[in-house]
Amino acid sequence: MFDDLSIGKIFLILLVILIFFGPKRIPDIAQSLGKGIREFKKAMRDITDEVQKSAAEEPKAQSVPPKMIESSTQQSAKVDPKSETELKS
Repeated sequence: MFDDLSIGKIFLILLVILIFFGPKRIPDIAQSLGKGIREFKKAMRDITDEVQKSAAEEPKAQSVPPKMIESSTQQSAKVDPKSETELKS
């Protein structure tokens, strides 16, 4: 896209911008463009931080408490051998 963008073409583009907007408006436009880019980067950084934070908290929230693990193993130990043979057949 920008393979054949020479210095002459860049100068021509800047000259057209200067004629179109005028010398008084160019600093305002550049300042607004800079603020917009800064806000966009900040929003991207905030979103990235929020995703990383939620990803770090997610495994902690899904962990099973040790008491539940112990009670489930005790319940499986109480299974009647006759009911196991009925399930297998």
